[in-house]
Amino acid sequence: MDGGGGYNPRTPEEVFRDFRARRAGIIKALTTDVEKFHQQCDPEKENLCLYGHPNETWEVNLPAEEVPPELPEPALGINFARDGMEEKDWLSLVAVHSDAWLLAVAFYFGARFGFDKESRKRLFTMINGLPTIYEVVTGTAKKQSKEKTPNSSIKNTKSGSKPSRNSESHTKASKMPPKEDEESEGGEGEGGEEEHGNTLCGACGDNYANDEFWICCDVCEKWFHGKCVKITPARAEHIKQYKCPGCSNKRART
Repeated sequence: MDGGGGYNPRTPEEVFRDFRARRAGIIKALTTDVEKFHQQCDPEKENLCLYGHPNETWEVNLPAEEVPPELPEPALGINFARDGMEEKDWLSLVAVHSDAWLLAVAFYFGARFGFDKESRKRLFTMINGLPTIYEVVTGTAKKQSKEKTPNSSIKNTKSGSKPSRNSESHTKASKMPPKEDEESEGGEGEGGEEEHGNTLCGACGDNYANDEFWICCDVCEKWFHGKCVKITPARAEHIKQYKCPGCSNKRART
């Protein structure tokens, strides 16, 4: 297992794309795919690692056999701690080690391909623009987003009434806010778009984009890209109360 080591990005932008894709895969493991991830981390097995791949997938596997490996290796033995602590604490621990691994891989590429000071700075600036996996998994990223976004803008994005989840989803999903709202609010449409930009997907942790379909969980009230939770606009029309994968899994286990 080489963590996708066959792929060698050579510019800061390519390394960042690689970082972002691996990060997305790991976030899926620790959020939307958490039940599957939990099952694969059997403490009875040998040292296991969590890998994120450049195609936004994740994998739990044994470390690389060659020494030294082609790429830096993730933390060993994450499975041993699975049943020895609270699940949320265990996931947070895996998230912290995953953040460290992603940085190690990114700057390994930077060193290997001779990035100069400005290139390294540009790479770190792009990486630092994203919330860490730990912040996404623990909900810290969402809290920081709320601090930046006034309460009034949050209410506007959710269109007021909680039971009408379909209208909420389409408010967030629509490429442009309703024209009536823009006129009645005195042309605040553009400002609202900027405020939406502070909203983060509960699955991948990326920012809101006004050309993507989003849906909100009725239980935890986190917003998700439709593609991250496999919900299409057509399917959302028939959902009276939406529960994200994380909330559905918690309910199933209790």
